[in-house]
Amino acid sequence: MCDHAPVTDRRSPRQLGPDDLVLNHFTIGRTHPLADRFAAAAAAGFAGVGLFVGEYLRLRAEEGFDLEQLSDLLDEHGLVLADIEVVRVWNEPGPASDVQAAFERTAWELADRFECRYLQAIGPTLGGTLAETAAPFAALCDRAADHGLTVGLEFLPFTDLVTAADVLRVVEAADRPNGGVCVDIWHHFRGANDLDLIRAIPAERVMAVQMSDGPATPVLESYFEDCLRCRQAPGDGDMDAAGFVRLLLDKGVRLPFSIEACNDTVWDGPGAWEHIARCGDGMRATLAAARAPR
Repeated sequence: MCDHAPVTDRRSPRQLGPDDLVLNHFTIGRTHPLADRFAAAAAAGFAGVGLFVGEYLRLRAEEGFDLEQLSDLLDEHGLVLADIEVVRVWNEPGPASDVQAAFERTAWELADRFECRYLQAIGPTLGGTLAETAAPFAALCDRAADHGLTVGLEFLPFTDLVTAADVLRVVEAADRPNGGVCVDIWHHFRGANDLDLIRAIPAERVMAVQMSDGPATPVLESYFEDCLRCRQAPGDGDMDAAGFVRLLLDKGVRLPFSIEACNDTVWDGPGAWEHIARCGDGMRATLAAARAPR
């Protein structure tokens, strides 16, 4: 357990900057109790948290959990709700599209109540073209703008948008001021692993940075399972987290850093506190190394 005092800064989530850390919802188990999750985040010095829309909907349906209770928990632990996770850019009607519409409606409720900064988006898995994704992404950005949100589209090897270059092409075609790229070190390193693709993203098009670390070679054969189960705290693996952050800072990216270090060995047990503390300490050490004179 970490000995950092709980955060008491009551800024709007939209005022968070590059010295602030946000605990991504998926760093520990998606159904891990919110009260324990928030307490651990505050103790580890995080300024904000992300919330998976699906988990909020589950709690509302099964336990009657509502916005007032969520507000009370955030206030109790001195945290802000910075990130809303995650909606899919879908370009075909049907049941999947209906689910995404429900997720969006809930995202707007959260953003209006808590002044959330950021909406996480991922691409479709329909085998469509990049051009076919640009229009629905632009429409999503327009809807999000009505609620003060920026939208980051993440490159994921198990979606139609595999690399940072794929996402940048969609973002540039959509051409929305609040729409850009979510840069995740894991999917960079385990994907194209080409820093020139990250350098090519204009700083103003980077809407979120998600940090973790991991071994140089995959632990599990399935990419999907490996990224959900085997991530480490920044600085604990082989991905040169400090060098990655230095590149982004040199580009002029000035965003809070979201820690998404999914690891199933600590998802729901007492190890979650230690993992969250390690993530906070590791990211601060990573930032210090990235900012050190060369």
